[in-house]
Amino acid sequence: MPLAKRWRELDRGTVARAPERWAVYELGTDGELLEIGVGVLRDELKTALTYGDAEQVRWETCQSREGAEELAAEHRERAGLD
Repeated sequence: MPLAKRWRELDRGTVARAPERWAVYELGTDGELLEIGVGVLRDELKTALTYGDAEQVRWETCQSREGAEELAAEHRERAGLD
């Protein structure tokens, strides 16, 4: 089950506006889910933009690292990305 958020273009503007908070994020291309990750969002998106192939991103911020990791594990399981 994907995050209930709309896809955003993964570009410098999106990275600049991303919060510096723990989050679960999904990377994709043409609406297809490629990866589910967890981390401090802006840092993770900088890396994805620089080194990855994804064109889109969506995320959900979390209160803690533990909360983000739990949510990411649930999403990976449902998406079959374990």
